[in-house]
Amino acid sequence: MSDGQGLEKIFAGARLRRLRRERGLTQAEAAEALGLSASYLNLLERNQRPVTARVLLALADAFDVDVRAFANESDRQLVADLQEAAADPVLSGLGLDRMELSEFADSQPRAAEAFARLFQAYRETTAATADLATRMSGPGAATGGPGAVLESVRDALDARQNHFPELEEAAEALVERIGLRTHRREQQLADYLQHTHGFTMRVLDEDIMAGARRRLDFHGRRLLLSEALSAGSRAFHMAVVLANLELGDLLDKLSAEPHLPAEEGRKLYRVGLANYFAGAVHMPYAPFLKTAEDTRYDIDRLQRRFEVSFEQICHRLTTLQRPGARGLPFFMIRVDSAGNVSKRFGGGIMPFARSGGGCPKWNLYDALHTPERLIAQTFELPDGTAMLSLARGQISPAPAGHPPVVHAIALGCALEHAPKIVHADAVASVEPAAVGITCRLCDREDCAQRAFPPLNRKLVLDSHMLRASPYSFNED
Repeated sequence: MSDGQGLEKIFAGARLRRLRRERGLTQAEAAEALGLSASYLNLLERNQRPVTARVLLALADAFDVDVRAFANESDRQLVADLQEAAADPVLSGLGLDRMELSEFADSQPRAAEAFARLFQAYRETTAATADLATRMSGPGAATGGPGAVLESVRDALDARQNHFPELEEAAEALVERIGLRTHRREQQLADYLQHTHGFTMRVLDEDIMAGARRRLDFHGRRLLLSEALSAGSRAFHMAVVLANLELGDLLDKLSAEPHLPAEEGRKLYRVGLANYFAGAVHMPYAPFLKTAEDTRYDIDRLQRRFEVSFEQICHRLTTLQRPGARGLPFFMIRVDSAGNVSKRFGGGIMPFARSGGGCPKWNLYDALHTPERLIAQTFELPDGTAMLSLARGQISPAPAGHPPVVHAIALGCALEHAPKIVHADAVASVEPAAVGITCRLCDREDCAQRAFPPLNRKLVLDSHMLRASPYSFNED
């Protein structure tokens, strides 16, 4: 590939500057690593020169950067957040289009993120007025409410691409130290917990546990687990406990890095890190990635090989971002029957709406009615991006006397990766469905399932004509 041939001009100064700062390098040090002069790198970072093919190859070689991802448009979740803000009635009169918002996100990513966060805080505050009394008396009121805390944690994980090398290394060390084997995992972890930390693992009746799934009894030196947990889940909880017992300082350090706006956010982030460690213990990076690639990401075979749930497999697949040994870039989302999002990773791959429901044309919601059946779908977003989605319903036990908990979980990626995924073969010849992020951000006119008009369009009311969509709107 020669410079300037077959390559559109890419101005990526903000991305270059952010990459350099993430690696803790000065301009001179980064320029030396790339084989450039410091003055030329300065021009690149100020968008006074385009990034050439030679520079992209140097980035890939020096920093193990995915060239395609680097050359692509701005972070898609950030652009979606900006679109949502621009569509609000307060700002809609400015007529900000996607191109302008993409340029903003690309040239000033930190300022764009600050703007998006400000809008999220504004939206949370506006929504809170409906139940102000409850919010004022509840936790997190001073920081924008629990929703804002949860979103800040999700954004912090996305900023790390949901990958933590320190926890991967710690998990690999534990697996080697114990000689952990998949089929003996529960007993080996229980023995290690007792011999190394003096805690005995006991499985107790649900009534005795009073609804709790796990309780660490420091006084009695016991780890109490509910009988409602499967053997695999019990092993997972033991690994979480070991993370807190052995990696406390590391978890504290990592949870302090994102500068989350509330103490609750840091605690929630720390819980996520302990769960990440447990997942890495159950699915060690190198063997898991090799199995995934050898089986063309066959989720069923991965479940059998590592004896974990569909959800755990999906979560683990979003974390495979080790330099020099990357898996496919996946996103994951988990919703309930009311459309509430209780887990999501990979906003830079698939943009998610911060408020409002999702698109009913996405088969993610169909999976709620067919638990344990994998449903494949290809779809196209309003911006023309084609995606692959693999959705499955999952039933989890609930406390005694309550109905089981049902979630729909989707794992997805850009459609260009479909040939590497065995489950995509079934929909290879199917035309992608027209799916939106949410009705309020989708401007497709002839959608019979539209629940709301788009925020950035003006309603057109004609008593003499009824279209497929319950709402008609103009083009501006």
